[in-house]
Amino acid sequence: MPNVLITGANRGIGLEFARQYSADGWDVIATARRSSPELDALGVTVEPLDLSDADAVAEFSADRQLDLFIANAGTSEPKETQGPDNARAWQAMMMVNAIGPYQLAKALLPHMSAGGKMIAISSGMGSIADNSGGWVPYRTAKAALNMAWSSLAIEARKRGVTCVALSPGWVKTRMGGAGAEITPEESVTDMRSLIDRLTTDDSGKFLRRNGSELPW
Repeated sequence: MPNVLITGANRGIGLEFARQYSADGWDVIATARRSSPELDALGVTVEPLDLSDADAVAEFSADRQLDLFIANAGTSEPKETQGPDNARAWQAMMMVNAIGPYQLAKALLPHMSAGGKMIAISSGMGSIADNSGGWVPYRTAKAALNMAWSSLAIEARKRGVTCVALSPGWVKTRMGGAGAEITPEESVTDMRSLIDRLTTDDSGKFLRRNGSELPW
């Protein structure tokens, strides 16, 4: 039975990943700051993990070999940059969206099976070349995640592990809002199909859910 570890699995895209992989017979380890009734109902292994807590990230460990790691947890707050409160929230966002996922992935790398895959759920808003302005904290955090994952890919390639940053599209979640283009089920179905097709030749890439490349 293959194993997958998913962060931020209590709702939205992370919950849908947990639901789909569990339904397909995977051994799912789902992490979240707090579980949810929807996640508990899946009957998967739920582990508490707050990616804003550097000590919690450092102390987290896997008790089994992993075939897939999906760094999904993230935050979109703050949206503004002015003032000390937004500055502090921006610092916290960098931990949750970039530093924590990288540190966790780095620690999990020795637990990845040969041929394993490590996926960062990024965003097209992390593309510097395709920047339309606004959302500066979120854009910078996702751009940082992309760079971290690109660096991780260099080390992971030596172990036969593929590391890719994926944009899920604009998804109807609490973060994406009701006016988004697609449902979590549609997004995750597409991403899972792409993840299945990924090889080490794709390692270090920044991809849309349909497999096309996004500009850095």
